[in-house]
Formats: sequence, C-alpha cells, structure tokens
Amino acid sequence: MDYKDYYKILGVERKAGADEIRSAYRKLAMKYHPDKNPGDKKAEEKFKEINEAYQVLSDEQKRAHYDRLGSAYSNFRTTGGRPGDFQWEEWFQPQGAGQRGSVDDIFGGAGGGFSDFFRTIFGEAMRSQGRGNPFVQETPGYEQEAQISFREAYEGTTRLLQTNGRKLTVRIPPGVKTGSRVRVAGAGPEGTDLYLVIQVEEDARFERDGSDLTTTSPVSVFTLILGGDADVETPAGKVKLGIPPGTQP
Repeated sequence: MDYKDYYKILGVERKAGADEIRSAYRKLAMKYHPDKNPGDKKAEEKFKEINEAYQVLSDEQKRAHYDRLGSAYSNFRTTGGRPGDFQWEEWFQPQGAGQRGSVDDIFGGAGGGFSDFFRTIFGEAMRSQGRGNPFVQETPGYEQEAQISFREAYEGTTRLLQTNGRKLTVRIPPGVKTGSRVRVAGAGPEGTDLYLVIQVEEDARFERDGSDLTTTSPVSVFTLILGGDADVETPAGKVKLGIPPGTQP
C-alpha cells in the first residue's frame, strides 16, 4: 500500500491553517465535481481523492494522527525501509469503537469511495486485542457548499440538488449558521452521504451571536428621557418595545 500525501493533493503546505485548507478544497472540489464533469472517470477519482484529503486535514484529531504517521513513514523510508515493510496496522485509529460489522457494511458496500490507505488508517475493520470484535469509524461523507440569505437562515429554506443523475429537494431548517452541515443521506458518489456546508450571507440590519440577534434602532431623545414606545425592526417585522424613562443610548 502506498502512502498518500494529502497536503500535496490539496496543494497546500504542511503548516497551512484551516482557512487555507478549506479554500484549497473548495476550489478543487468545484473544478472536479462530478456534476461539472459528467462521464469523466478521471475527474471523479480526483474528486474522491480531494474529498478524502479534506476529511483528514480539516479534522484536528485526524490531522494530528496523520502528521504523526507521516513523520514515522518519512523516517522509515529515509533509513532504507520499503513501503511494503511498513507496519501500517500499528497506525490504525479505531475512532468508531462500538460500531460493529464489516467495513463494507459501514461504508455502503463499496468502501464509500475511500482509498485503502484511508480505510486502513481511519476506518478499516480490525480485530481488537483478545476480543475479536471489529471496530470501524463513521463514514466521513462528501461536502458541498450552499449559500443562503440571512432571511432563509431565519425562516428555513430548500435547495434543489442534482446529483448522481437525480434531482433532490433538500430542506434546510431554520436557525442554521455559517458552518452548519445539513446531511443528505445517500446523495454522494457511490451512495455515500452528502453534507451541505451552509454559508449565510450577512444582513446589514442585524449582527448574530449564536441564536441571538443585535440591531440598532433610532429613538427620540424625549422617549429616552420620559419613556415610551419605540418601533424595532426584527426579521419577523416591526415590534413595539417599551423604553423606561432615563434610558441611555
């Protein structure tokens, strides 16, 4: 089995930050996405490879494990070791402990489109010492960015996807934020799951902090001094807000 250089696949340095890795992935994923390259097997394989690299490098724990493996493998080759003699099984990471069954069951019958290298290091079925129970990691799935407006994030919306020759209407629930992931089961290549990574457009009227919104509303000086009501804009329309006497701006 060959070592996969995920940094080289995404075209980033080993010290690259999360934003640089995400940017490189999105650019390459857009270029090689199967929907943009129908019938192109090379583009499809490249897309799988790009996705696999991103699944590892975008996850802090997976990336740290992969970096340790990379250093060990580099030292092994520097001292004259042959790839076939490297002890890959020592680097198996059973993060899915408690999920039983064969790797093909978990990965949709075809390994989920992931390479033997990925399956061995992050998800291949292995025997636990002395117990004989195979453990596997949860399928990472594919990712695709979806941009929505602020109002759509507030009210919820839908997106029409065309994937694997099918058209799917995907419901995006209200309250999502940038970075939220909406799972579309079985919509990825070879029956894997597809995750829509949400990007919410900013709204000049509101600032968001978690589930809270902040807005600025003009109030007359007399209302601030004497008290009264003020109209405040919300995503659902204007509401009356009681202003106590002596309120400061």
